Amino acid sequence: MNPKARILIADDEPNICKILQAAFERAGYQAVTAESAEEALKRLAAEPFDLLLTDVLMPGKSGIDLLKEVKERQPEMPVLVMTAFGTIPQAVEAIRAGAADYITKPFDLEQVKKAAAFWLRCNKAVAEKAAAGSEDDLAGLIGDSPRMQDVFALVRKIADSRATVLITGESGTGKEVVARAIHRCGGRASKPFIAVSCAALPETLLESELFGHEKGAFTGADRSRPGRFELADGGTLFLDEIGEVPPSIQVKLLRVLQERELDRLGGTAPVKVDVRLIAATNRDLAEAMGKGEFRKDLFYRLQVLQVDLPPLRERREDIMPLALHFLERYGPPNASALKELAAETAESMRNYSWPGNVRELENVIERAVVLAPREQSSLTPDLLPPSLQTAA
Repeated sequence: MNPKARILIADDEPNICKILQAAFERAGYQAVTAESAEEALKRLAAEPFDLLLTDVLMPGKSGIDLLKEVKERQPEMPVLVMTAFGTIPQAVEAIRAGAADYITKPFDLEQVKKAAAFWLRCNKAVAEKAAAGSEDDLAGLIGDSPRMQDVFALVRKIADSRATVLITGESGTGKEVVARAIHRCGGRASKPFIAVSCAALPETLLESELFGHEKGAFTGADRSRPGRFELADGGTLFLDEIGEVPPSIQVKLLRVLQERELDRLGGTAPVKVDVRLIAATNRDLAEAMGKGEFRKDLFYRLQVLQVDLPPLRERREDIMPLALHFLERYGPPNASALKELAAETAESMRNYSWPGNVRELENVIERAVVLAPREQSSLTPDLLPPSLQTAA
């Protein structure tokens, strides 16, 4: 994360502006608010910003109008749009107009911050790549181990393919990071990348989220709405935790993969889609198939290309580079002087089994950065959780 990143928040609801501004400032960003698209454009003309977060529906110019003008003036700036949950027909237009991502209201502040951090890192990586003249785009993938170098080589090799990809690995190994790298390295990089956590939504809502629905398809469906497949048209759809998808929806996923078309809930005509599907799971799908919980035909459709991510305990040579990367990310926003790991700390980290993998390591470093005295430059063992202190 860029500790000096400046974020402009455009929303006509003052309370939302205040909540988002406070959240971003606590995370170490500089955040400025505007209560209309017109005010946001004046701000953008007068001050430099690294990211724009805008509501869609505002009096006067809409968030879509704002997005289009920003993309004409500053095409490199990531723009995230916010829209009401369940009523997002504008999201299709926003993505096609150049929005990096969209966020549904009511939103989770942590998810908003993660989305902003991700697109700021991507933008920084793109700028660095352009300055260096590099053709590679594996931003976010870190690892010197032979296992991870094999993964990086495979990502580059399969990026331009249209074939489905199944990413397997324990929880916290970085499956979404790899999925985004595949998208960025391929010919669909300029098109949408839409991510869905299949385990986070109940079956009835998941079906509508994926395939969309027509007006009157069910109680409360007061307007037609595109699903995530349609939003990702031309780009990539990432289905995380694919092993949690119920059998009734597995059948519909299979049809989309086979026919490249879908049926909205309540629809009468199929909708053609051009989507590259990447799925991920931490489950043993072979065991799930044996229990009748996962369809074999869908599994083989998904497994055209497979990327297996090793757990952190099997690539211990990557622990130190990752730890230093997270120190660089979380240190400056927390006004921390931590720059290095004490020898005892490094030993504890190498000896620990890391059941939560890279995500656990990231959390350990962020915790240490928050707890460390401001002037301390070395991450000492007393800043580690008890489980790691005993690992030495």
